[in-house]
Amino acid sequence: MSFTLKQLRIFSEIAKHQSYTHAAKALYLSQPAVSMQMKNMEDLAGLPLFERLGKIVTLTEAGKELLNYAENIQQQLNEAKSVLEDLKGLKRGKLHLTMASTANYFAPQLIASFKRQYPYVKITLDVSNRSGLVHAVEHNLTDMAIMGQPPKGHHLLGIAFMSNPLVIIAAPSHPLATRSTIPLHEVADEPFIVREPDSGTRMAAERFFAHHNLELIAGMEMNRSEALKQAVMAELGLGIVSLHTIEMELTLKRLVVLHVEDFPIMRHWYIVYREGKRFAAIPEAFKDFSIEQAESLISLPEISPLIS
Repeated sequence: MSFTLKQLRIFSEIAKHQSYTHAAKALYLSQPAVSMQMKNMEDLAGLPLFERLGKIVTLTEAGKELLNYAENIQQQLNEAKSVLEDLKGLKRGKLHLTMASTANYFAPQLIASFKRQYPYVKITLDVSNRSGLVHAVEHNLTDMAIMGQPPKGHHLLGIAFMSNPLVIIAAPSHPLATRSTIPLHEVADEPFIVREPDSGTRMAAERFFAHHNLELIAGMEMNRSEALKQAVMAELGLGIVSLHTIEMELTLKRLVVLHVEDFPIMRHWYIVYREGKRFAAIPEAFKDFSIEQAESLISLPEISPLIS
């Protein structure tokens, strides 16, 4: 059994689009040509690779297995291309980053500093939620991700490169805003504006409250940090966010950080990549640059002193 690279590419496009027609358009091929290649592949495999559900084409179990190998082969080819390009030197190259939406508040500053050293590097930047980040890294769709601590059991490695304190925020008019040293059990009685269930910030906050035998009361749920902050400013509840995300709101006095006992929750930002991944020179340089310089390049906003 021997598949050609062309066949594997066509197969991957069909799996991506769930359609022979759309795959043919994406590859600038005729639909009969695509159908013929897939028939040849299924004959070689001795098993059906796709099944039709109406107009939608879905992978069979054999197809799912083959797709994993096809993606790995494509990744290895991309890495080989990058390695050959690296032999020309570090002046040029590509970097594909995927990051959590909350990292978007400091990552541009980090990238700008990196670009000053490597001005001709081409950088692609994607923003995704936690599940999207894990999927992108696990399936080699990105060089690396910037996120909170990676989940276990996904063959992912994470290197902490910068602190990420989580704080409780409130509208300046909130009754607790003028209090100093607020007991944790008092804020536990307040409704919170929270992120989606698989958010790293939310999971860390829920673990923290559970560790203190308390429950985080979710009054409203938001899937974006900006929406969460707006809801807190509108006095709909308290919020727990990364201190990196509220510099402007603190400066403009639209939000305040509450001085709650045992806060902030100390976490870290991580560079996350797939186990066994071989980096090209530019991604390797960015990884090292972030680990060595991020903490000194990016400063946290100041929290107003306790009110006596």
